[in-house]
Amino acid sequence: MKLEMKDSPGQLVAALKPISEVGGNIIAVIHQREPDLDGDMLNVQIVLELPEGRLENLVVLLQEQGVHIQRIGEERLLYKRTVIMIGHLMHTDLSDTVDQIDTTGFAEVSELAMSMPAVNARSSSRITIKAASKNDMEAAIAILRRVSEQKSLLLIEPLEEIS
Repeated sequence: MKLEMKDSPGQLVAALKPISEVGGNIIAVIHQREPDLDGDMLNVQIVLELPEGRLENLVVLLQEQGVHIQRIGEERLLYKRTVIMIGHLMHTDLSDTVDQIDTTGFAEVSELAMSMPAVNARSSSRITIKAASKNDMEAAIAILRRVSEQKSLLLIEPLEEIS
């Protein structure tokens, strides 16, 4: 869900409470102050699980709290970027590299394709990352830059803007 609410003390907690009241489970909460929004409003993305048949009740409870529901059921990771990594990816623990993105809560590796010409030769991987916002995507790419430097890998980034 993507919600819009007043940016005032206690408002986020008030918006989250109805989720537990209907038996829901909150998986992630992402909120950022966006400069193009009215200064007293806040956008919040919530990833949650709900028992079947409880969504309508949740919507009513949120509206009673003064929360505006902007989107329900759409993918939260809206920004996508693909990079290439070259080097000894398996020997430097590719799963660790992926985990450093996936554990952020705001970005994840959504696709990974790998070519390994020989056991001791350098391999290459095409990695697609999805993130919740442009800033989150930049943070995820910064993690890959740091990991690439630490593991002596070549990171090839696209020249286009994040979209």
